[in-house]
Amino acid sequence: MNQSEDRNGISKGNPNPKQDKKKHHDRGFEQKRDMKHHPKHDGKPNMKSEAKEPRQEVKKEMKQEQRPAQKPEHKKANHNERKPEGRVYKYIAFVSFKDSKKIYTFGTDVDEYRVGDDVVVETIRGLELGKIVKETETFLSNGMEIKPITRKATERDLKQAQENIEKAGKAMEICAECIRKLGLDMNLIEAEYTLDCSKIIFVYVADERVDFRELLKELASIFKCRIELRQIGPRNKSKIIGGLGTCGMETCCSRFMNDFDVVSINMAKNQLLALNIQKLSGQCGKLMCCLKFEDSQYKRLREGLPKMNSQIEYKGSRYRITSMNVLLQQVKIENKEDVQFLSFKELWPDIDFSDR
Repeated sequence: MNQSEDRNGISKGNPNPKQDKKKHHDRGFEQKRDMKHHPKHDGKPNMKSEAKEPRQEVKKEMKQEQRPAQKPEHKKANHNERKPEGRVYKYIAFVSFKDSKKIYTFGTDVDEYRVGDDVVVETIRGLELGKIVKETETFLSNGMEIKPITRKATERDLKQAQENIEKAGKAMEICAECIRKLGLDMNLIEAEYTLDCSKIIFVYVADERVDFRELLKELASIFKCRIELRQIGPRNKSKIIGGLGTCGMETCCSRFMNDFDVVSINMAKNQLLALNIQKLSGQCGKLMCCLKFEDSQYKRLREGLPKMNSQIEYKGSRYRITSMNVLLQQVKIENKEDVQFLSFKELWPDIDFSDR
């Protein structure tokens, strides 16, 4: 055997490149054949799959390390954010609408509006015609957004507002006809157009919730503008319609009230009235608002006095208080043998009634 050959019969000194290439090709074919039959390989060598697994683990670890670092930065950014402030004006104007006594504030940069001037203002509902009811004042920003005065009303604006009233009357008739056609349980009260006729508001009263989706579709196809259906309560209805109260004067809600306070039956008890709901109710069917107006005065007049049906002693005898008139300062006391009508001063001389 030649010394240049090894134990495998391959010459080291004179290698045969063709033979080596053929052997390498055979080894690669065997390796591929083994991989196809091996269930773990899926046609890919082990070296590549082993190299990808640690890279994926490294990426997952990097993501897990980055997440907790991003959260406090995000919270810090939100904490430092500031809410946008409202527009700043030079002056503030006071405006009311139609017959309402409620005053709304609007911003302006010119001091040319005087009490009684008609102005066009921008509201949530759209452009509306209002009237200046108070002299303008210097604007003091409080962070709240205030709508601006668009312009001073022109003859065209006033004419348009008058035409809108006539159009609203016709629209109310059309809407009432649609309600009857659809058989909806709702009572239409009022219709109103915005100044630019881009929106019409229908006000109605209903005892229960009304599904007016079909009504909206019909009204939108007829009027070709935005439609708003607003449900109000019985007190707001009385405020819009108006009327006379039991005192003979115009109802308080339609005369001067802007907001409605809670009226309870205890206010009628403080006035020592008979608890007859029909007599205590107003035009709206609720307890009369005057009970709320007079409640504080009656509480002051009854301060320090005993309650009704309480037992008292008068001239050595026991009596029971059966009636009391705090306005006339008279009280009725009685027992089985006697009935007395006395003034507050006679029965309670220690109490000062001069300021009542």
